[in-house]
Amino acid sequence: MTHDTARGRVNPDQQLEVQGITGVAIAHYNYAEAALVEEAVRRGEGRLGRGGAFLCTTGQFTGRSPKDKFVVRTPATENTVWWENNAPMTPAAWATLKADMLAHAKGREVFVQDLYAGADADHRLDVRVIAELAWHGLFIRHLLRRPAREELDSFIPEWTVINLPSFKADPARHGCRTETVIALNFDEKTVLIGNTAYAGENKKAVFTVLNYILPGKGVMAMHCSANHAPGKPDEAAVFFGLSGTGKTTLSAAPDRTLIGDDEHGWSDRGIFNFEGGCYAKTIDLSPEAEPEIYATTHRFGTVVENMVYDPETLELDFKDRSLTENTRCAYPLEAISNASATGLGGHPLHVVMLTCDAFGVLPPIARLTPAQAMYHFLSGFTAKAAGTERGVTEPTPTFSTCFGAPFMPRRPEVYGKLLQEKIARHGASCWLVNTGWSGGAYGVGKRMPIKATRALLSAALDGSLGKATFRKDPNFGFEVPVSVPGVDTALLNPRQTWADPAAYDAQAAKLVGMFQKNFAQYLPFIDGDVKAAAIG
Repeated sequence: MTHDTARGRVNPDQQLEVQGITGVAIAHYNYAEAALVEEAVRRGEGRLGRGGAFLCTTGQFTGRSPKDKFVVRTPATENTVWWENNAPMTPAAWATLKADMLAHAKGREVFVQDLYAGADADHRLDVRVIAELAWHGLFIRHLLRRPAREELDSFIPEWTVINLPSFKADPARHGCRTETVIALNFDEKTVLIGNTAYAGENKKAVFTVLNYILPGKGVMAMHCSANHAPGKPDEAAVFFGLSGTGKTTLSAAPDRTLIGDDEHGWSDRGIFNFEGGCYAKTIDLSPEAEPEIYATTHRFGTVVENMVYDPETLELDFKDRSLTENTRCAYPLEAISNASATGLGGHPLHVVMLTCDAFGVLPPIARLTPAQAMYHFLSGFTAKAAGTERGVTEPTPTFSTCFGAPFMPRRPEVYGKLLQEKIARHGASCWLVNTGWSGGAYGVGKRMPIKATRALLSAALDGSLGKATFRKDPNFGFEVPVSVPGVDTALLNPRQTWADPAAYDAQAAKLVGMFQKNFAQYLPFIDGDVKAAAIG
């Protein structure tokens, strides 16, 4: 057996036998960031950029493959998994897939990281990630939480993720859809990922596992960012939102302490970050608007994914979309100066739901009752703007329940009821914030001014907005402030920003109909107060 304490190199048969992997060439075990960067460059997986960032591409897949994600259907999961949203895999197909993947691993190098998912020690998940790519080891080391060196000697993984991008599944043999597969087995506590190098699959697989486990313990698992007032972790806020709504940008406010930008739990003690890093979109990133996130793209060890750069100067092109719109960078939380050292906060005083309404109907901010909050949480509305995808010629609604349907293994009402109960028990104020369009739909109106959004959020979080005068919105029934210092009063009433009020009314009626049609699927599963809060 070879062993190098400085780098963590060990014989795989000694360390990986619990996962059933034997015969790999070598396991690079719990390498630190510098060693992982060195190995990734040595193996030709990418190159060093300015400041020592690691520049890489992910090949065919530049985003997640949700249609290729499967959950093994067993007696234990039969009545607890939301099968309409999670494709089933038979135990027999799983057994064949696992055996074939383990055989594929023989003779290869693998990179092993033992990590924590969860800042709260009572609810964290001990995860072992076995990756074929060195930079995947670097990525997941950033994104999950790193144990102290002395903790690794006694580390026993509860869950294992095995990621082999060079493995191609056989749909007929493995019971999957394509050569790409992401399969979760809650009985064996293992995730298998094949034929995709997109690193986000690693972190979202762990998030999906937590989304299944924690609700059974009365802990709300949330696809949200979170922050708190400086030095006051009990003055916390959470921000739900789908991609493009401002979840990362708005939670990273310089006058707040960032707890995390994507995944959190809400227990009886308060909120806690699942992760130890951030995975930020870099398209159109600028040093003026987001200086700290921008700075990470020139930081040693940051993973810069699918960004175009000058091959000679290594200058990154933040506007080039030729590889993908979904360009990303991954870095540890300590790269952000105002990040929380603990990843913990108290019970949130404010729950913010972010939406990007490209129809130009929703106000920039509205106050929700707990029942209305559950309604909008289950709806998970945002909108794609015309031109953002091929064939999209007008605003297109997207309803992703719980603001993260692809990661929800249980029925959405499970998460909705947990959230509603916690909001009611701890007295959190709830806000719906629209970062989309005003004065007309996309192509006619203008994007909501970020200065106004920040001012409204600041007023909500410091408590002053709660003392304002409110009106009832005639379309959705929530409360909208009549005036807020520093914000154009007309902006608070979307109808007044349209040149043709009748056109606004028609657009609003259209959007209300979309909400009603989408929400009909939840009516058999929700309580009367939420049904009363539902529009229509």
